[in-house]
Amino acid sequence: MTKSPDIRFDVASVLNRGRRDYQEDAIATDFPQGADFGYAVLSDGMGGHAAGDVASKIVVTEMFSELKFQSSDTKSFSQNVCSVLKGAAISANACMAAHTSNNPDTAGMGATLVAPVFIRDKLFWISIGDSPLYLYRNGQLRQLNEDHSLGPHIDYMVRSGMMSEDVGRNHPDRNALTSVLIGETIERIDCPEVPFQLRSGDILIVASDGLQFLSNGRIREVLRESDDMPSVRIADRLMGELRKLGDPEQDNISFSIIKVRFKAQTEDSNIFTPPEFEKQGKRRRQVTTRPIKPQPALQDDVVTSKETPKEESLAPPPGTKKSSGEGAPIFLRRRWLASDGGA
Repeated sequence: MTKSPDIRFDVASVLNRGRRDYQEDAIATDFPQGADFGYAVLSDGMGGHAAGDVASKIVVTEMFSELKFQSSDTKSFSQNVCSVLKGAAISANACMAAHTSNNPDTAGMGATLVAPVFIRDKLFWISIGDSPLYLYRNGQLRQLNEDHSLGPHIDYMVRSGMMSEDVGRNHPDRNALTSVLIGETIERIDCPEVPFQLRSGDILIVASDGLQFLSNGRIREVLRESDDMPSVRIADRLMGELRKLGDPEQDNISFSIIKVRFKAQTEDSNIFTPPEFEKQGKRRRQVTTRPIKPQPALQDDVVTSKETPKEESLAPPPGTKKSSGEGAPIFLRRRWLASDGGA
């Protein structure tokens, strides 16, 4: 009998305004208990209070609703994840263009997108912009998705000696985006066709750049110290580190911690049946029938409380001939019995 991983996702999310006057991040997750799939959608808006929060909400709403609809057919969805993700992103971008056209005061608004999709032990994702998707495995932290900003180019210049480390770290164009959803042509989309193979114990973090006020090294240390804790405790610890940092420029913070656990299990195992019931064989249903004597016409007599009506015998009275189908019909009373191992 073939084996398949029995997936368990432990998920916790955070949405915090940071030191900003308004919230431009948006996040939504869906990991149904007992299901072997789930997904998260995160967007970091830009354009100020009049537009940034609207942009991120448009992206998350469009992406989430499409994933919810498509994932109802898990088999078809798993075979077309990338096309579904790209189509949903293009639809969200078109919605943003329509909103900007109808509301000229929101011109210039935009939003990033990162949406990981978990199907059993496979990870798919789409990302546009600089919102990171981290993987923590075996004590190491790395970013899985592409960074569509000038940050990687500036880091390359630092490594090549063309720029000092201090200048590179504080470069004013470091967060300038090279691809983003703004209702126009999407320059770059990161959506690998080949899924990433998950392992039991992996921790994924999907985040806005507000979490990156902590260095990758500090995020890694927090995960090393708490990787055996529930995801909600890990989220609390990361937020505690950001508060401790106390940066007056702290951006909006949004992220989801997704812990993956699985073990081998037979495909036909029923997750809704407790083990003690699975051990018992299937009970056979048994049907018995018995003839019922036609009831006599109702009499006007009333049974008093002192009289006890006699039980009618199920057997026909002596001398009664079996009906040949003529006259009053014979009624059959059906009784369903569940035999308990012959007891």
